[in-house]
Amino acid sequence: MKFHQNVEKNRQAILDTERYVWNHPETGFKEWETQKYLAKVFEDAGYALTYAGDIPGFYTDIDTGRPGPKILIMGEMDALGAPNHVECTNGNAHACGHNVQCAALVGTALALKEPGALDGLSGSIRLMAVPAEELIEISYREELRKQGIIRYMGGKVEFLYRGYMDGCDISYMIHATINNNYDFVISQGCNGCMAKEIVFEGKASHAGGSPHLGINSLYAANMGLNALNAIRETFVDDEHVRVHPIMTDGGQTVNIIPSAAALSTFVRGKTIDSIKNTNRKLNRAMAGAAVSLGAKVSVIDRPGYSPLINAPMLVELTEATAGEYFGADRVYNSGKWGCGSTDMGDLSCVMPSIHPHMAGCSGTSHGDDYLVTDPVKACLGAATVQVALAEKLLKDEAKLAKEVIEKTELRYPSKEAFFADIDQLMNDKALVSYEEDTITVTL
Repeated sequence: MKFHQNVEKNRQAILDTERYVWNHPETGFKEWETQKYLAKVFEDAGYALTYAGDIPGFYTDIDTGRPGPKILIMGEMDALGAPNHVECTNGNAHACGHNVQCAALVGTALALKEPGALDGLSGSIRLMAVPAEELIEISYREELRKQGIIRYMGGKVEFLYRGYMDGCDISYMIHATINNNYDFVISQGCNGCMAKEIVFEGKASHAGGSPHLGINSLYAANMGLNALNAIRETFVDDEHVRVHPIMTDGGQTVNIIPSAAALSTFVRGKTIDSIKNTNRKLNRAMAGAAVSLGAKVSVIDRPGYSPLINAPMLVELTEATAGEYFGADRVYNSGKWGCGSTDMGDLSCVMPSIHPHMAGCSGTSHGDDYLVTDPVKACLGAATVQVALAEKLLKDEAKLAKEVIEKTELRYPSKEAFFADIDQLMNDKALVSYEEDTITVTL
């Protein structure tokens, strides 16, 4: 495979990128040092970059000189907050392997600069370094939203909203993973999610002397958690619903009845409708808990990520491409549905997309022991498959790319229709209000 050779020629630059990004982990919308490093590699190779500007990230276009579709290939830059990770820096670590994706993106970019790399191809390729895939630090992102810097919580969906993906026809990237049995893994897709904050408002009073004069927001929150657990049996199995709250506020002083308590959670599901339906059930449970104690409760809902559906024809092409490199027995198409979430799901709503996984890491995903143990396999392997897949799609006047576009059934006819739908998940509202002997519940 000529693309394996083109990637191999740039081995050291790829491996250097993996180590640099690993040693400089930054969480979402803060990846300025990572951007700076990647941008220098790209610009030194002769690429002209378009920067997002007020948030990290950039893209560049490679034109073959012949008309055809545009392929979008991405790498994620952000790390996780992981203060107990064995190799954390400033409380952060790449415990999901996005450093590998940065290295694979560099490998893809450098391989496509090798002589003859674009021979016989039609159309164009957009390479993109994207921020903020991990849906964390919601309060920080909400502040960015209030300032008008971002509208959406994830990097790819924000880039889509800004128009940075306009004109792109097919998208993909390869994520690092832990797998001792196979080198390359493909699935059917995975859940979407929304981010939710639930705030209970009670009334403070002396916890020892006059607790009867207070309204305990902490108890209301606890009842809300119990109500959620009571409705879990109503979640339909094949909708893959997941709701996993944490308590972020429960009072500050032990001798004061807590006047405020808060929960934070994701609501995950296989479809946008299942997420909406589950969210309504959750609101009802929280409102009931608040009413039982006379507390108030409000919610802050934000669209997170849409369900990812890997385009069937892209699955076939990617499986074959990886098999040519690793051997068919080292490639596993699970056909399964994952219950995590990624903003690649948003792209799969409006263009054929795929998000497979490349082995080479060990430990536990998002865990304190996550390490890149085979960077050659993880980084060079992913870069090779990314470039080889682009070649398959764009050769012969982009015959296969055009076929993928024609045969993939998308969930939305346009990005405008997509945003109109997910914007229904964006709410700030009180669920309970009191007036004399009347209680009003708004779901």
